[in-house]
Amino acid sequence: MIRHTIALIMIACMLLSACGTKVETTPESTKPTDDSVTSTQEQQNEPTSTGTSEKQTTDSPSSTDSDSNTDQASPSNDETSLTEKEGTDNAPDSQVAEVNIEKTYHMNANYYIKPNDKTSESKVVLLTFDDGPKEEKMINGLIDTLDKHSAKAIFFVNGYRVKSHPELLEIIHKRGQVIGNHAWDHEDLKKMSTTAAAKQVTDVQKIVKDTIGVEPQFFRPPFGSGNDALKATVKKNGMLYMTWSNGSLDWDKSTKNKPEKVIQNVLDQLNPGSNILMHELPWTVEALDELLTKLEQKGYTFVDPRSIELEAR
Repeated sequence: MIRHTIALIMIACMLLSACGTKVETTPESTKPTDDSVTSTQEQQNEPTSTGTSEKQTTDSPSSTDSDSNTDQASPSNDETSLTEKEGTDNAPDSQVAEVNIEKTYHMNANYYIKPNDKTSESKVVLLTFDDGPKEEKMINGLIDTLDKHSAKAIFFVNGYRVKSHPELLEIIHKRGQVIGNHAWDHEDLKKMSTTAAAKQVTDVQKIVKDTIGVEPQFFRPPFGSGNDALKATVKKNGMLYMTWSNGSLDWDKSTKNKPEKVIQNVLDQLNPGSNILMHELPWTVEALDELLTKLEQKGYTFVDPRSIELEAR
């Protein structure tokens, strides 16, 4: 009986052993799955039609590359802002003073500045300074006062002075004032030949443009002396010809070193639309703040030269 029992136990053990071996071999059934994963990875690493296309897109010119090249060629927003600022500060750029101003005034035959219609203020004066540019201190002194009163003026320059000190012309332009043409030399153009007088005009146009990037739009002959031939030359060069209607006499020896006389001379001749002639002189620099204050107290404002039409009527 015992032997029979032992035999049964041994048979059971053998059967259990056989079953265990079968269980141990079962995990190997996952190997095809691993093979499939390996196969998929190998396929991803191999060149495919998509992969080849992407490589060609990266290596050859494309719209993306073109955009990239454009970005490199053009400044970024920050760089653009910096470039514009540098242009304002350093380069002869027309956008400094060449703001698009509506033409709301015109000059009449007597050189007074008149509104084009009733919507524009009639009680205005035009401020002008001749015979520069001379000295940095005087120029900045005049413009400091103009800025204080939010005023613009025409600085009528001589070519020979610009040639000697182009940096002074740049100061006037960069500080937002308007440049006018006052002939190359301060000589009587009426006494010159038509050709010589024309050269006096065009040479200034050229040197001013070469210096600040824009040409003058206003012309005043030295001594206010001109003729029809000179006026035709001025018009051909796109400028408004003018003399003045209110002389400060700051150039006269009776006014030298007497700023109070400069002021009184202007006030004595004052009318709506006065085209006021002044110069780059020490006593005029000294007089200007009080003069503009008195004009304001009388209800006058300062016309922006850029709002004046370039054709008299």
